[in-house]
Amino acid sequence: MIHMVKLCVGVSSYEELESYRHERAHWWDADYGEDVHVHRTRMMPRRREEMEGVSSIYWVIAGAIVCRQRILRLAPYTNAEGKDYCDIIMAPEMVRTVPYPKRPFQGWRYLRPEDAPPDIEAGANENSLEIAADLARLGLI
Repeated sequence: MIHMVKLCVGVSSYEELESYRHERAHWWDADYGEDVHVHRTRMMPRRREEMEGVSSIYWVIAGAIVCRQRILRLAPYTNAEGKDYCDIIMAPEMVRTVPYPKRPFQGWRYLRPEDAPPDIEAGANENSLEIAADLARLGLI
């Protein structure tokens, strides 16, 4: 199994991503007929078989991995001009993670399970989330 990490470009917070995550599928006319979140990216992962149904995409927002979504499947998509893409079809639930600093990069990268930040327990209060974010920015976690 291998995970994926991707920059969430144009989004400044977890709350902002959460507020419009369902809209993105409609921007690309990517209707998979179910309650899923879809993100379109340029390249299909070569390790696709290791990811579908078992991996997560870890979102980098404002310089840190802050949440993840389970990858249900990866679907090829070709636009009207014949350009190939990959639709990442994800479960709608977003899981907060311990913030983990991540430098900018282009596209997406693989993320080994042992390098993935742990989930934050459901029901964590805002103070603990802010403290975790501050510690991550200081490089202490």
